[in-house]
Amino acid sequence: MKMSREVFIVGGLRTPFFKSSTKYMGISNQELMTEVLKAMKQKYSLNHALGDVALGGVMNSSKRWNLARECVLGAGLHPQTPGYNVQRACGTSLETANHMALKIASGQIEDGIGAGVDTNSDVPIEVSEELKDFFMQLNIAKTMGDRLKLFASLRPSFLKPQFPVVVEPRTKMSMGQHTEKMVKEWQISREAQDQLALKSHQTGERAYQDGFYNDLVIEFRGAKKDGTLRGDTTLEKLSKLKPAFDKTGAGTLTAGNSSPLTDGASAVLLASEASCQKHGWKPLARFVDCQASAVDFVAGAGLLMAPTIAVSELLKRNNLKLQDFDVYEIHEAFAGQVLCTLKAWEDAKYCRDVLGRSDPMGSIDQSKMNIVGGSTALGHPFGATGGRIVATLAKVLSQKGKGRGLISICTAGGMGVAAIIEAV
Repeated sequence: MKMSREVFIVGGLRTPFFKSSTKYMGISNQELMTEVLKAMKQKYSLNHALGDVALGGVMNSSKRWNLARECVLGAGLHPQTPGYNVQRACGTSLETANHMALKIASGQIEDGIGAGVDTNSDVPIEVSEELKDFFMQLNIAKTMGDRLKLFASLRPSFLKPQFPVVVEPRTKMSMGQHTEKMVKEWQISREAQDQLALKSHQTGERAYQDGFYNDLVIEFRGAKKDGTLRGDTTLEKLSKLKPAFDKTGAGTLTAGNSSPLTDGASAVLLASEASCQKHGWKPLARFVDCQASAVDFVAGAGLLMAPTIAVSELLKRNNLKLQDFDVYEIHEAFAGQVLCTLKAWEDAKYCRDVLGRSDPMGSIDQSKMNIVGGSTALGHPFGATGGRIVATLAKVLSQKGKGRGLISICTAGGMGVAAIIEAV
């Protein structure tokens, strides 16, 4: 089902992505996001009030409760441009692009920016529950005696800081631990994961050398290239890395075939045909449709298998087959997750029992997948990956001059987001 009014992807920009606690140490998510929006303003001459700006991330601080609007104002966008926060874990900036597309398609707005950001180098560190209760009580204490009594109850253990951890609250397991369960269930080998990771680095490096990213990645803090990219890695180097999550001897996920904790920001400009004509924008692609789905991972489903459902439902609605695409962008949270997804679409029992299909969805031509690098090589700032992928795929389709692209992103919480975009 196509949008009720055509929605065009004008283009996108992002910072270089860097491994957390390195290049962007101490730089806030607001600063990262503001820099990208400043660059968007300059590149696309955004001097008018945009219809809306949606952005967000996972590692947020309560003091930046109005992050989107503050980034809009800090970037020098027209002060009458509204902004609001969104969070769907790793699918955040695909979801924000979808929000803008839906608003444009309905006629609510003519143009807008979908964006996302994350940094693990400036995470909000919280106090303990005991210390929080102490300060709350201290704030409402009415007499000096009440205050002294509270101070007498203060214990050194209350002062221990609480660092954010990327684990599922309901299972107490990390995403990597969950993926280890998935690759064992689907019998995905270590070698297959390393080979996919190697391809990700090789295609990403080649794309940079060919200049593909020149107009997609802004210069920030003296960098113009992703710091996570290893163009010189080899299968031998990858094979020597130790398992990062399952250290019993049975683990296959390593730092080499998993996306690193990453800092960065991305943004995508979407517009109606009328807005493109008014502002002289030449769009790269159309935003056609989007779907979010979820799995019951608490009951045993694979945490990162929801994209299999999202893609299946998206294709049913648009009367398409899995093979009806010229380019595939499948987020590589872990190389193993991608391989589990591909194998599930080929599995008759899974497609019948989980996807409600009478036949398997089948295989894809992997030479069409992540052709300019994937998340294991380029990095994965949780909130920014969707924007990176949308802008990348739109440019790939624009260069081809025809065709259709499929996006698939797995997220924490057992969710997945998928989208279809087409060349103009």
